[in-house]
Amino acid sequence: QEPVRVTLALDWYPNANHAGLYLALERGYFAEAGLAVEVYTPADPTTVLQTVGAGRDTFGISYQNDVLQARGQEVPVVSVAALVQHPLNCLMVLEDSPIERPRDLVGKTVAIAGVPSDEAYLDTILRHDGASIEDVEVVTVGYDLLPAVLSGRADAVIGVYWTHETILAEQQGTPVRYLRIEEWGVPDYYELVLVAGEQTVEAQEDTVRRFLGALQRGYTDALTDLDAAVDVLLAANPDLVREVERKGLELLAPLWTDDGRVPFGTQTRERWTSYARWAKEQGILDPDVDEQAA
Repeated sequence: QEPVRVTLALDWYPNANHAGLYLALERGYFAEAGLAVEVYTPADPTTVLQTVGAGRDTFGISYQNDVLQARGQEVPVVSVAALVQHPLNCLMVLEDSPIERPRDLVGKTVAIAGVPSDEAYLDTILRHDGASIEDVEVVTVGYDLLPAVLSGRADAVIGVYWTHETILAEQQGTPVRYLRIEEWGVPDYYELVLVAGEQTVEAQEDTVRRFLGALQRGYTDALTDLDAAVDVLLAANPDLVREVERKGLELLAPLWTDDGRVPFGTQTRERWTSYARWAKEQGILDPDVDEQAA
């Protein structure tokens, strides 16, 4: 039979998060499953949920919070697998900073990108530690988060990944420390998820199952051979820096299966419910959104 053509829109430029995907491609797992897969980075990654929901892309990579927000806007998109079992977002400070815990931010400046969820994360970790967002100066810097803290323009930043920006900072000769937000009151959630349109899941269930099976094989292989995963990732994307992606993989790989506690791709209703409840309480998610349908 002719292979089924499938498109996958990435959430960002290729990086260590996508290593299992590229390994599955290189080892022919999708081809064995009867799929011809095209992976690409959209010119505007914020459109992934719209193109997937409309069926213009078969799959996409997105974020748990964004899927819920999209469903609040009646975009018919669903998460079909969790790629990363825990948050990567963190609060980051310079290594020599006196900030050891959230309440140490009182009277300090915190930079954010301007994403509503990041401000909610900041407020939550502060309240969890006996302070509030009113006690800090919040500045919006877009995506210049790392330069903001490295230059001293901000005492801390939230919205960076502890599996990526921390490595970049160290490479630039400015070591940093970080606090993981789920350890300070933010409900545990899936950072990256694989999404498909409701119509795609209904009409092409067999294709979705075969895609997930091949993807799981790729990530399982990557777990057991990080060097091979990095080699394949860099062969497909030669502009990447080997040292950054290799170190990133060492941090990321345990999160694909929660240190081997669950199979790759696992999602639970409880995780979606607890996060959605928090987001509704924070006023960043429409109360009418049914998270179980996501």
